[in-house]
Amino acid sequence: MKINTTGWHKYMGLPALLLFATFFLLPFVRGVGLSLTDWNGFSKPTFIGFSNFIAFFSDERALRDVRTTVLFALASAPLLNLVGLALALLLNKGFRGRVVVRGLLYMPAVISPMIMGSIWYLLLQPKRGLFSILLERVNLSSEMNWMLDGNLALLVLVSVNVWQYAGMTMVIYLAGLQAIPSEHYEAASVEGATSTQIFARIVFPQLLPSLKINSITNIIGSLSVFDVILALTDGGPGYDTESLSIYIMRMSWGNRGGYSTAVAMILFFIILVPVLLALLLFRRTEGI
Repeated sequence: MKINTTGWHKYMGLPALLLFATFFLLPFVRGVGLSLTDWNGFSKPTFIGFSNFIAFFSDERALRDVRTTVLFALASAPLLNLVGLALALLLNKGFRGRVVVRGLLYMPAVISPMIMGSIWYLLLQPKRGLFSILLERVNLSSEMNWMLDGNLALLVLVSVNVWQYAGMTMVIYLAGLQAIPSEHYEAASVEGATSTQIFARIVFPQLLPSLKINSITNIIGSLSVFDVILALTDGGPGYDTESLSIYIMRMSWGNRGGYSTAVAMILFFIILVPVLLALLLFRRTEGI
């Protein structure tokens, strides 16, 4: 018996559209509305226009958090790509135990950032942490507190974030490397191409889809960083390592629901702009 399905294909995307509208569009529209009110999370919101946005750009702590978030992303996103690509190139070669090594490098990515931050907090403790003990063994000072200086603490946070998620970036690059036909390498070898030329002319152009995925996800993840900072430094010392996501959480806990929603809208556009620029850059690159 033949079933007539003519016309039904037009509605196949409807479930996905409904889910997108329910979990993104409607909350976003409601968030835009709440950002223009003085809602405290309990009482009826009152319209106050753009007062929340004006208050944000007048708050030195908020602007410092923007700077911290951007600096974290500028360091973390490129390093994740560089380290992930380097690991992928190394582990794409055939050697005994490479599957085990890949698994070990990817393992930190599946651990909760809160747990990972707590582990590193213990490792970096002055005098009693593993790093302090190792420094003491080589006759170096073991009393250094890595979290007392804001700039040093930010470097530690970037390093921990890269250490945790480089394996995830590596897996995506590995998938791209393994999709390159071996005939391309053989043809390049016959022509006498060097390793640098092979990477520049064959490998890198075919890794652009992987680079695109990693760049977009790393930009989004770095600019919305939350867990690892909360677990490792709690935004300290003072507010030196506080990210905008943590600032939003603390403002919402302070019965400033309308204001925190306005900051969330600002963070959304802070993330959206570099993502759109990256997509535009990749579109032009892929069109060459």
